[in-house]
Amino acid sequence: MAQPRPVIMVFVRYYLPGYRSGGPIRTIANLVEALGDAFDFRIVTSDRDATDERAYGGVDVDAWNRVGKASVWYASPAGRRLPALVRLVRDTPHDALYLNSFFDPEFTILPLLCRRLGLFPRRPCLLAPRGEFAPSALAIKPGKKKAYLAAAAALRLHGQVLFQASTPHERADVLRMFPASAPRIRVASDLPGPQAAVPATMAEERSGPIRICFLSRITPMKNLDYAIDVLSRLSTPASLDIYGPVRDDAYWDLCRRAIADLPPHVSAVHRGEVEHAAVPETLARYDLFFLPTRGENYGHVILEALAAGLPVLIADTTPWRGLASTGAGWDLPLADPDAFREKIEDVSRMDRGQRLQLRDSALALARRHLEDASTIEQNRQLLHDLTGRVA
Repeated sequence: MAQPRPVIMVFVRYYLPGYRSGGPIRTIANLVEALGDAFDFRIVTSDRDATDERAYGGVDVDAWNRVGKASVWYASPAGRRLPALVRLVRDTPHDALYLNSFFDPEFTILPLLCRRLGLFPRRPCLLAPRGEFAPSALAIKPGKKKAYLAAAAALRLHGQVLFQASTPHERADVLRMFPASAPRIRVASDLPGPQAAVPATMAEERSGPIRICFLSRITPMKNLDYAIDVLSRLSTPASLDIYGPVRDDAYWDLCRRAIADLPPHVSAVHRGEVEHAAVPETLARYDLFFLPTRGENYGHVILEALAAGLPVLIADTTPWRGLASTGAGWDLPLADPDAFREKIEDVSRMDRGQRLQLRDSALALARRHLEDASTIEQNRQLLHDLTGRVA
């Protein structure tokens, strides 16, 4: 008789059909798609997308729903409170907890506190910080984060918790925060998802200013104001289309003021949000993807741009390094905004053949990542180690 699949109870603030929070949704959805036949994923998430005031239509709230290869519990605000959460976890047989944030109060801190107080069954626990330990991330609202870290240490919330790092670089970030955690850190990269095919007509050469795309949440971490500053330095015509939800109104006001001060030969327009299914065709319309992010633990949208045949210009704060050697783009230091300006001007002057070569190189790099089976095996082994069982 076949052994039942190990049950992984996943806590993540947002999940499908949501899309506004970006990477974490894709990370868990891709994990479920790749390993959902070997592991039984039970996902606890919010009943609405980021910034929405109403629950998703077409789902049963505070109940289990089948979504792809996973069972998903869409918790209402009341369903995320302590008594409801304790009942849910106690009533759901599981082999391990998997938390997808370090600082999330409802979907990480509360479960850890319940675990520490013995309100949850004692099960192995895996915590993925998802880039939150990067120095640039810790610099945002540092007072609150330092206070929580001190309280968590006093309560020993993270005793015996395993940490998942997406890259060796993130492993170093975890070690810096928890120097004694070395034996409890596992490195397993985020999984890429299947990329939709892009119609060939989207990649045709166009005349006029270089068309640049920024697609991400509009927050200080994603550094849109830096991108606008780089554009203000250009000597060649350019247009920037900005896609993504505004998650920080004060920061967006700052960006809008910077846009208003751009020189006449440069334009920047916010085009609103893009649902995930429309991302490949949207990206393929442009000549260059520009994301001077302060940090990413993976950067799903970078891979999506490459898979759409779009060369990328990014900061050297992500796992996507050494891009110049692949011919698919550039990763540059944020301390040198003129280096970004120079690359944009270089691309704007390229002829059709040179731009097509950039696109071919972007596609080739994406293909290598999408066809790398070792990433799936890393994650499979991580979950085997977590549960102590072979699926």
